[in-house]
Amino acid sequence: MYKGFLTVDTACNQCGLDYEKVDSGDGPAVFIILIVGFIVTFAALFVETTFKPPYWVHVVLWGPCILGLSIGLLRPFKATLIALQYRHSAVEGSVESGAQGDDGEP
Repeated sequence: MYKGFLTVDTACNQCGLDYEKVDSGDGPAVFIILIVGFIVTFAALFVETTFKPPYWVHVVLWGPCILGLSIGLLRPFKATLIALQYRHSAVEGSVESGAQGDDGEP
């Protein structure tokens, strides 16, 4: 699916599915920011209240944790959003079900 770390290939190597029009946008980054922020915030609060370490321990502990989780989750989340886009036949600028024109007619 990928030809680089996050660069989507033009087509699938196995079945030839065209990836030219897929675009996950900023969706994966938004989900990752929220998920990693939630995990690290509560883990840092737990460590602070339980062990009360100096501030440099938090920097050394949570900096690499944030980077590792963010980079590690980016490819799977991007692939998932692309798969959902394909599964639901989503295309840019198009809303099929429930769309109404200016006159209120579907």
